[in-house]
Amino acid sequence: MNILVIRFSSIGDIVLTTPVVRCVKKQIADAEIHFVTKHKYASLATSNPYIDQIHLFKDNLNELIRELSQMKFDYIIDLQNNYRSARIKQALGVKSFSVDKLNIRKWLLVWLKINRMPALHMVDRNLATVAALGVKNDGAGLDFFVPSDEEFHLNDLPGHFKQGYIAFVIAATWATKKLPVGKIVQICQNIDYPVIILGGKDEFTEGEEICSAIKGNILNFAGKLTLNQSASVVKNARIVLTNDTGLMHIAAAFKKKILVFWGNTVPAFGMVPYQPHPKSAGLEVENLKCRPCSKLGHTRCPKKHFKCMNEMNTDKAIAWINQNFDEK
Repeated sequence: MNILVIRFSSIGDIVLTTPVVRCVKKQIADAEIHFVTKHKYASLATSNPYIDQIHLFKDNLNELIRELSQMKFDYIIDLQNNYRSARIKQALGVKSFSVDKLNIRKWLLVWLKINRMPALHMVDRNLATVAALGVKNDGAGLDFFVPSDEEFHLNDLPGHFKQGYIAFVIAATWATKKLPVGKIVQICQNIDYPVIILGGKDEFTEGEEICSAIKGNILNFAGKLTLNQSASVVKNARIVLTNDTGLMHIAAAFKKKILVFWGNTVPAFGMVPYQPHPKSAGLEVENLKCRPCSKLGHTRCPKKHFKCMNEMNTDKAIAWINQNFDEK
C-alpha cells in the first residue's frame, strides 16, 4: 500500500507529523510511506527510518505533481491542507484525508478572544486523519533521528559543560515569539549552571550580546550548527529553555525537561510540547487582553508594548531552573 504524506513546512510542524508516519508504517502491513516536504526541510525526513521515499518541493509545484503522478498511490494523508496540497490531491485523484486546521476557531480566538479550540493537541488532530485506515495512536510520542555523522559530541565542550548544561533556544520564526535579550540575560546572570545558546544565523548577534553581558559559563552556538547538531545539543542537555519554535518540539521528542516562554501565541492553539518530561512547564503573562495577537506571529508587537514578553516573570524561570537542573 503506497501512502503519500504531505507536510511542506516548517520544522516544528514536520516533527509533529512523526507519530502519523510511524503509526501508519508499523500498523498497516506492507505500507510504503512517501513524504512530501520543502527542499530546505529534507534533513527532517531523510533521517526518519519510517519514511521510504521523499519527494521535495523546490518552488515548482507542476514539476512536483509530474513526479508524484508517476507513482501509484492508494491514499494521500494531507497534513498541510493548503492550496498547494489541494492541487496535488486534485491532480492525483486518489482517496485523501486532510487535517482540520481549525482556522475559524483560531480566528475567533485571535480576533474576538473567544476560545472554541478543543482540548486536543495538534498531534492528535494529525492522527485523526488516519483513523479511517484503522491506525491508532501508539502513545510513543514524537520522533527525531539525528544521523550519527551529525551528532555533537560532549567531548567537544569545555570541561565543566561536560558535567551538564542548559540548552537555551533563543530562536523563533517571528519576533513576537522571542524572549527579549534583556530577559535572557537576567535569567543567565542569576543561575550557576553552564548555558549553551542555540538559534539560527539571525540569532548570532543576539547570542554574542548575551555572552558579552554574562562573561563566562555560557557558549553561543547560534548560527554555528546545523539543525541536527543543534538537536544533538538539545538531546544531551539537562534542561531546555525555549521559545515557541521548532527545537521546542524536538526537545519534546527527546523527553527533555522543557520550560517554554509563551509570547504572542498561546497553549490553547494545541502546539505545546507533546509528551515531554513530566516536569516540563510553561511561562506566560496571563490576562493580557491583546493576547493572542496572531496564530503565528509578527515582526514587532502590534500594540508596541510587547507586554507578553517584556513582563515575563524571570524569577519564576530561575526558580524552575534551580529546582529541575539536578533532579531526574
